[in-house]
Amino acid sequence: MTVVIGITTRNTISKTYKIPMAASPRSYVQAVLRAGALPVLIPLGLEPADLKKLLGRLDGVIFTGGGDIETARFKGEAHAEVDDVDTERDEQELQLVEDVVQAQTPFLGICRGLQVVNVALGGTLYTHIADQLEGAVEHTFFPGYAWEHIAHAVQVNEGSRLAEIVDSPVLQVNSLHHQGVLELAPNLEAVAKAPDGLIEALELPGHPFGLAVQWHPEWLPEDASMRAIFAALVDAAKNGRVG
Repeated sequence: MTVVIGITTRNTISKTYKIPMAASPRSYVQAVLRAGALPVLIPLGLEPADLKKLLGRLDGVIFTGGGDIETARFKGEAHAEVDDVDTERDEQELQLVEDVVQAQTPFLGICRGLQVVNVALGGTLYTHIADQLEGAVEHTFFPGYAWEHIAHAVQVNEGSRLAEIVDSPVLQVNSLHHQGVLELAPNLEAVAKAPDGLIEALELPGHPFGLAVQWHPEWLPEDASMRAIFAALVDAAKNGRVG
């Protein structure tokens, strides 16, 4: 049977019809399709019980990128650059992280998705890296650069699951974020870092597949290591199927 991967969405407004919509960049859909699975968008506005029912039909979940998490949810430092906060999305995605951990559902977090995983499990964030991390390299290559622009290297921890997936100690990645992990959640493990020490990937030990990356691999489909990340998620989802 075909593996089905859920993709989290964002609230947006149709430019033409001016009506509310649940949306996701097609790059995530294409990445899942390339990995041999079927993508399903997870709409916002679901009741917690319905979210669990939907999760029961999915083999894996991708937590996508997007706007900032409400600072109060992790007692973060207020900053003028905090933008595009959607409290409805925060609430549903934080709940969904707890659900996939409890259900042992394979998951992949990307950019905001990494931050959501960290906050949901008890971690905190820099609310603006450039002002709060001494010696920070540039992480915000948007707008003004193509999304596939290679921004910096990432050092991958030897022996980590990510290292096994990408088969390389160093990755060249894009960078489209201004926030990042400040305090890592107690049950997570940092498995890759940027040159300034910022956590660029994390894993949930003991979980069938719990991985999150700060860059956007879906925008680097020509890179075999980036394709391998989605393939690994789909393989884990396939292995976890019952029946």
